[in-house]
Amino acid sequence: MAKKSQKMAELRELSDADLAKELEDAHRQLFTARLQLSTRQLANTSLARQVRRRIARIKTLQRERELVAQYEAASAAEAE
Repeated sequence: MAKKSQKMAELRELSDADLAKELEDAHRQLFTARLQLSTRQLANTSLARQVRRRIARIKTLQRERELVAQYEAASAAEAE
């Protein structure tokens, strides 16, 4: 359980631009892992699953930030 929270903590420290770059890199890794898996070159068969989960973590964090921004905008508009 601690490993998951560590991974999310590391991702939370990144800026939005860095998160987008991490997401792009993760998609490339997933493509490479799938290709190697299909050609039987991949020794670590769980790599694709790990990368998919990393993609999910990044997208979750991006969505959280998007919702916070929407909430703050709504709160600011309500205060005026």
